[in-house]
Amino acid sequence: MKIEVWSDVMCPLCYIGKTNLDTALEQFGQRDQVEVIYRPFQLFPDAPSNTGKNYYDWTAEIHGGGMSPDYVREGNKAVVQMGKNIGLTYNLYKLIPSNTTDALRVAVYAQEQGKAAEWMATVYKAYFTDALDIGDHATLANLAGESGLDTSEVLAMLSSDRYKDTVKKERQNGSRRGITGTPFYIFNDKYAVSGVRGSDAFLEVIEQVWKDEHPLQMIDNGSNSDSEGGICGEDGVCKI
Repeated sequence: MKIEVWSDVMCPLCYIGKTNLDTALEQFGQRDQVEVIYRPFQLFPDAPSNTGKNYYDWTAEIHGGGMSPDYVREGNKAVVQMGKNIGLTYNLYKLIPSNTTDALRVAVYAQEQGKAAEWMATVYKAYFTDALDIGDHATLANLAGESGLDTSEVLAMLSSDRYKDTVKKERQNGSRRGITGTPFYIFNDKYAVSGVRGSDAFLEVIEQVWKDEHPLQMIDNGSNSDSEGGICGEDGVCKI
C-alpha cells in the first residue's frame, strides 16, 4: 500500500495528522508493506521570514482578508488542545514564523534518503514546540542531523537552488489533483482523505483500503468428496 501525505511544515494540523497516522500504522498488521511518501504542499509560498512579528500577527497578515490576530489566537485554541490530547505541545506564543520553502526542500531530500518520516517529526517539533527558526540554514542542517541525514550535505543543498523547483511543482501537482489545503492523504492513487483524523479513524481507512485492494479469492478444487465444502452457518445449521 502507498500512502501519500501532502503537508506543509507551517500547518499545525499536519503535525497532529502525522502523529495519528504513525500511531495507526503501528497497529496495522501489514505495516511492513506500507510505503509512506511525504509530498510538499506549501500553503503560502510568498510568506515572509524574519519579520520579528509573533505567530498571531504574522498569520493574520499572510492570510489577509481582514483576519485579525485575535481571530487566529482563538481559532488555534482547539488545535492546541487537540495536540495536547495526543501528547504534543504547541508553544505558538513564542513560535518564530517563517517561510517553509527551505524546510520543504529538506523534506524532499529526506524522502530520497528514506528519512522523510524522521525529518517531518523533527521539524514539526522544532517549529511548534521548541520555537526554533526553521528559516535558518544552520538550524535546518542540525535538525537534519538529528533526523539521520548528513548535516554537511543538507547545508550544501540549502546553499544552492536544489529542490526549489520540486517544491513548486509538487504544489502544482497537488492542486491538479484537487488538493486545496493540508493535510491531505491519498491511498494507492485511488482513495483520498482530506483533513486531520484520529488514529482509530486512520486505522479504519487503512484496513478498508487494504481489504478493497486484497480481496479474498475463493478456490474450488473440484473435489467431489462428501467431506469437502461443508459449512456451519450463523443460524446453527451445518450443511454438507
